[in-house]
Amino acid sequence: MSRYCIFCEIAAHREPADILYEDEEVMVFRNRLHWVPTMLLAIHKQHEMQADLWKDMGRVGEIAVQIAQKECPNGFRLISNFGYDGMQSQEHAHVHILGGMFLGEYA
Repeated sequence: MSRYCIFCEIAAHREPADILYEDEEVMVFRNRLHWVPTMLLAIHKQHEMQADLWKDMGRVGEIAVQIAQKECPNGFRLISNFGYDGMQSQEHAHVHILGGMFLGEYA
């Protein structure tokens, strides 16, 4: 891979992150943005595109739900942004885990 990818760097432990979960394939860490009280990111450690992740969530989906249930016991949202108009800021596929408050006003 020739382009710099912050998520690949985090997965390789070359950039700092507040990691909540990690195994050989998957990582969940806190987002640096704080739009809601709980804002986490779940990724495959191997670089892939959003569409590829959503074709086969694999363990990312499973782990995202487990961590979300623990961190946001009253409910949560799992979302991904696709492309410029969808406000995708990172090419590396990821799932946002949002919660920690009533999300009705953010529908």
